[in-house]
Amino acid sequence: MDKIKFPKGRLLEFSHHTIEKAQEGIIWIHPNGSICRVNEAFAQMHHYSKYEIEEIGAVFQVNPFLSPEKWKEHWEETKRNQSTITKAWHKKKEGEKFPVEIIANYLEFDGKEYFVAFVTDITEKLKKEEELKAAYAKINALKKKVEAENVYLQEEIKLQYNFQEIITQNKGFKEQLRKIELVAPTDSTVLIIGESGTGKELLARSVHNLSKRANRPLVKVDCGTVSANLIESTLFGHEKGAFTGAINKSIGRFELADGGTIFLDEIGELPLELQPKLLRVLQEGEFERLGNPKPIKVNVRVIAATNKDLEKAVEKGTFREDLFYRLNVFPLQTIPLRERKDDISFLVQHFCYKFSQKMGKNIEVISDKLMQALEAYDWPGNVRELENLIERGVILSQRNRLVLGDWAPKKDTRSKAAALITLDDLQRNHILKVLEKTHWKISGANGAAEILGLHEATLRSRMHKLGIQKGNNH
Repeated sequence: MDKIKFPKGRLLEFSHHTIEKAQEGIIWIHPNGSICRVNEAFAQMHHYSKYEIEEIGAVFQVNPFLSPEKWKEHWEETKRNQSTITKAWHKKKEGEKFPVEIIANYLEFDGKEYFVAFVTDITEKLKKEEELKAAYAKINALKKKVEAENVYLQEEIKLQYNFQEIITQNKGFKEQLRKIELVAPTDSTVLIIGESGTGKELLARSVHNLSKRANRPLVKVDCGTVSANLIESTLFGHEKGAFTGAINKSIGRFELADGGTIFLDEIGELPLELQPKLLRVLQEGEFERLGNPKPIKVNVRVIAATNKDLEKAVEKGTFREDLFYRLNVFPLQTIPLRERKDDISFLVQHFCYKFSQKMGKNIEVISDKLMQALEAYDWPGNVRELENLIERGVILSQRNRLVLGDWAPKKDTRSKAAALITLDDLQRNHILKVLEKTHWKISGANGAAEILGLHEATLRSRMHKLGIQKGNNH
């Protein structure tokens, strides 16, 4: 490439012309901070003429935040490093302040020192940066909002569709699931109450799976199916020769569950003579194996379930009151399927998919008429009955449509249910009649507790549970 060649005078004129036409502001400063020269861009940037700005004297006039001390430090740093890059605030002729970026250089000429700086107004740049920051902040806020909504939606989905294998969108049942989320992380004993087939075992499994013991075993004992003479050995184990037929040492379920959870299903069937031993485990965390008096310590979380009224069993003397209160620390109530009709369609679809996958079928169609019939039925066997019915239906279905063979809901089921009242209503009505007869006298001779054959505290507890208060019997 050809080099630019000018006569000496023209070269100086070319250099001067270049400096004056440069878009960046350029300023030359003496070591004491006085201005010796500026270019046109610098003057215009500060709303001065070149003459005015060169006459105002020191650089402190255009940079009001720069003191003589700071200038000295800045000069020394630039001299030491030969150049510096800084940001500052300059002042226009009218007093308005604006941000600038300064690239300063140290130079010597004819034995004298100079500070030459290239100054750029960065107002628009900062404005765009702020806009960009605001945009990023808005994006982050929206991202957090979306993430929060996703968490909320995931929570809703978990509760509505699949909470530890439980299918529900029922408001009452979801409330029980929320209680599980609260109690699961603790070691508190849980008592699950509800009819057969309502998913008590699934609730127990959910408590365990959401607990800190989830990586330890969940051991189940069905107290209703183990014979009375074997239940103690089943729970606590036995030594060889402890009884006839005990040919080997056996580890009980409590030992197997050490560090984990034991689920005592149908706890209401536990023999009365064995209940003190269970109470000891709950209170002291220890028991004795049959045939061995040495105490065995265990760390086990207990979840119990029953379809019986344990309070009534306590009144009858078939269940220990102290054991009941130890078990009833945190009660959970399952809801019969007849009271969660809004779940039936979800359950039907779930079971159809489950058994279709298992049997290599593809059930995709469930008629409205069939679904209405399923929703009209009262399901005395609850979810278990529905699951068995759908399994049988998938077996019978030859195409992609669900058929249930000769199944049909009993037409009088709903009318009969309407004619009956719940056990709670029956108890409430009876207690109210006795209270009215005794003029609401609860304790003492001829009081309601004596007539009903209940302890005064038990009656008051029952009244609280049933919502009985004086004046609310209408």
